[in-house]
Amino acid sequence: MTPVLAELLNAAWWLAGGTALGWLLDGASGALIAVLIAAAYLASPTVTRLVKLIRWARQPVGSETPSAAGLWADAYDALRYRARIVAEQRDELGKLLDRFRQAAEVMPDGVVILDGHRAIEWMNARAELSLNLNSSRDIGSPITYFLREPEFLAYLEQSNPSGSLLLRSARNPGQTLQLQTAPFAAGRSLLLVRDVTQIQRLETMRRDFVANVSHELRTPLTVVAGFLETAADGIADLPPDEIHHFLEMAGDQARRMQRLIEDLLTLATLETDAPPIEEDVDMRRLLEEVRAEGVALSAGRHTLTFDNSGPATLLGSYKELRSALGNLVSNAVRYTPGKGHIDISWRCNAVGAAFSVKDDGIGIEAQHLPRLTERFYRVDRGRSRDTGGTGLGLAIVKHVLERHQGRLEISSEPGRGSTFTAIFPGRRIQAGS
Repeated sequence: MTPVLAELLNAAWWLAGGTALGWLLDGASGALIAVLIAAAYLASPTVTRLVKLIRWARQPVGSETPSAAGLWADAYDALRYRARIVAEQRDELGKLLDRFRQAAEVMPDGVVILDGHRAIEWMNARAELSLNLNSSRDIGSPITYFLREPEFLAYLEQSNPSGSLLLRSARNPGQTLQLQTAPFAAGRSLLLVRDVTQIQRLETMRRDFVANVSHELRTPLTVVAGFLETAADGIADLPPDEIHHFLEMAGDQARRMQRLIEDLLTLATLETDAPPIEEDVDMRRLLEEVRAEGVALSAGRHTLTFDNSGPATLLGSYKELRSALGNLVSNAVRYTPGKGHIDISWRCNAVGAAFSVKDDGIGIEAQHLPRLTERFYRVDRGRSRDTGGTGLGLAIVKHVLERHQGRLEISSEPGRGSTFTAIFPGRRIQAGS
């Protein structure tokens, strides 16, 4: 017999018995009173259990259900089963939400969830950083409180924004953001934020680089092409000294293009991710080559002094170090007027070792110093071309030193000369040097 049937039979027995007893004692009125008493008796446990059920329902989810017997036990078991299912579903949803948040946190882009009124509901750490926001303070505030640029407001006003928006941030000057919105459930929208400042900077550098290379090649190519046109028109009709002059000019410009191409190839090699091939560099041999090159380039126009009291061996790439230190010396020779003095030294210092080139040339104004290692940056473009420079020497020096964990220090004063110092860390000095 099922609990439900047993409960019904028990209730029917009590009602029938009470009715019969009441009829025997007092007729119809007695029977009615007996039915009411029996009903109250039967309902009393039910009321008690209902009170317990209401109290249980008001407790936190997961609270233990009341104990009971019979039909109420079955009811409580059903409620307990449903509560367990709900709790399991809640735990699973919580885990899914945690996984979503973890995935959003590791995304390279910023993610912001906006409600129907464009208020911020949630954002990941990347969005906080890119937009200069604070989740503990700014959640619940409209995104337009922070991004007030007219182009962004117009972008949001579109009924179905398509594509992305490049925005120069007013909150972080110099920063460029790429923003894109995507609607999803319940009127909410997803705002994706990508910091493209570095990409924009690299694109600008690429455009400048192409323009600079084109500009640098235009003059020598014009000179060579002009000579070839002159030769085609009848070189035999020109005086020998004029022919020699044209050939000398064409040769100079061809060598200038060759130096430019060599420097470009050197920079391309240095800018790869491959680490330098390191060896024990004989600094005495390397510095003697650098000194000899400086003397030859000067051709007696300057007084060069040389102090080699530094370590005899340095861990690094001979080819790269030769290029970097040679560029520092050749720059000093090219930009120091005749009869000037150039002091070259290789010494130990507090952090390791330093190669220094000091001249008493024209000097450089302070505003130019931070940009000297940029490719093709020149303080005086015309003078640089006249001296045969490519505008890439200090860029090469910078890259070589970075690959050797070193740094370049520059000090200069207009009219009093300049000092360029390449500093190498102590761990690159070989034992016994």
